[in-house]
Amino acid sequence: MAVGFGDQLMQYVVSGLTTGAVYALVALGFCLIYNATRVVNFAQGDFLSLGGLMAYSLFVGAGLPMVLAFPLAVVAVALVGALMERLTIRPARSRQVLVLIFITIAASILMRGIFKHLWGKQALALPPLSPEVPLRLLGATLTPQNLWVLGITLVAIVALVWFFGRTLTGKAMRATAINPTAAALMGIDSHRMTMYSFALAGALGALAGVLITPITSLSYNVGVIIGLKGFAAAVLGGYGSFLGAVVGGLVLGLVESLTAGLISSVYKDAVAFVVLLLVLFLRPGGLLGVGGKERV
Repeated sequence: MAVGFGDQLMQYVVSGLTTGAVYALVALGFCLIYNATRVVNFAQGDFLSLGGLMAYSLFVGAGLPMVLAFPLAVVAVALVGALMERLTIRPARSRQVLVLIFITIAASILMRGIFKHLWGKQALALPPLSPEVPLRLLGATLTPQNLWVLGITLVAIVALVWFFGRTLTGKAMRATAINPTAAALMGIDSHRMTMYSFALAGALGALAGVLITPITSLSYNVGVIIGLKGFAAAVLGGYGSFLGAVVGGLVLGLVESLTAGLISSVYKDAVAFVVLLLVLFLRPGGLLGVGGKERV
């Protein structure tokens, strides 16, 4: 009996880490845009929806193999993110932050309307990235898709660390996030760096969307709830913190999975928002302190 419970617990942990990795990717997108503009981008979840929908169209509609459909979907959503910054945020940069946040909300509503018109309201599905041959690890059953989610998320995080720490463009984006005026005096085009931040956020959202779609259903508004959970994860870790977004996403995924498994799945979606409220009341800076200590 104890062994059975242990296996069950490990299964919840694996499920929680898989979901948490997706939340971490979404949270990283929130943090990228916040550090660049001080704006909470409530269209981040729609980048996730668009990533899955684009991959579906490229794979099912255009007949491309997933090895091509996956990266093309990520690139397409990155371009949409850059276009969003260019057409909505940049013209309003002189306005108050609250106005910019409402602009992202309006963009989110518009994007969902376009998605519903182009792809309809029916549930869509994508196959896993590789054949589903279950694996056993420490009593838990892992599917290859679980490993793909965890592995690609890890690769994305390492790539981001390398990009911001080793490339001139990444360092310019960090400088713009820390002090836009000083960065501009050094010859850095802050508008371009902000656009790159939106493009990266779009790519991260699309990455999460393509990875999570074979596990869950796909529809035009699937990113709304996942986007809100990604926001909660970013706040939990410390809003604006690169490391905090990753930690917050994994912790939130684990708490959600354990709550659904050990208590009731009825509370699964409520957990993220309960955690969000508790953090705002008890530790507004998040688990890793004030988000401004580590910017990307």
